[in-house]
Amino acid sequence: METTGLLSFPSSKPPLSRTHFRPSNPLSLSFPTTHKTFVSHRPITIKSAISRTKKEETVELVKTQLENCYLLAAIKYTGFTVKQFQDFRRSLPESSKLIVAKNTLVYKAIEGTPWEALKPCMTGMNAWLFVHTEEIPEALKPYRDFQKEKKLENDFTGAVFEGKFYGPDDFKQLETMPSRAEIYAKILGALQGPAIGLVGTLQAPARDVVMVLKAYVQKLEEESGGQ
Repeated sequence: METTGLLSFPSSKPPLSRTHFRPSNPLSLSFPTTHKTFVSHRPITIKSAISRTKKEETVELVKTQLENCYLLAAIKYTGFTVKQFQDFRRSLPESSKLIVAKNTLVYKAIEGTPWEALKPCMTGMNAWLFVHTEEIPEALKPYRDFQKEKKLENDFTGAVFEGKFYGPDDFKQLETMPSRAEIYAKILGALQGPAIGLVGTLQAPARDVVMVLKAYVQKLEEESGGQ
């Protein structure tokens, strides 16, 4: 007997479905891995650029403050509240400037200058006090008063004055330096007194001698102008 149809054998693979390969929108294909990698790198690059710019601005700010600066001191900043810091900053005279900056940025600004003697202070968190006046005791007094009023344990960690480093135990020398008026009076008295008084004055620190000579020149100018 002849057969009228072909024999069919079942396939081991599942039947193909057209809907299985057809996306809901054939024109929009997404590649999530590539897309995510591209987007994630842009903000990091921008953030790094901003951070680098801020660091450069901080270094330049420190360098600017070092101009006409007589003393640079470091104050232990750990434990300060925002309000305490703001109150202390408001208590400072115009001749002083208080800045909070990372040690690495401050050191970058002072490296290769006489201020590099402040290197021992480059640990922990510091606030930096820039003093733009010769009246050193008067410039340090506001922090001592603030420290006593608020009962703070935070102290000076060091300072540089005339290229010399002063540690925390040496601040008494800075805080008891004679004022300009006291130096003038001392010099003028020595110049008007016996020669031994002048010799004693000339043996004083260089800063005192310079101040005395300035006072003497000023006195001569005033006397000349009065004649």
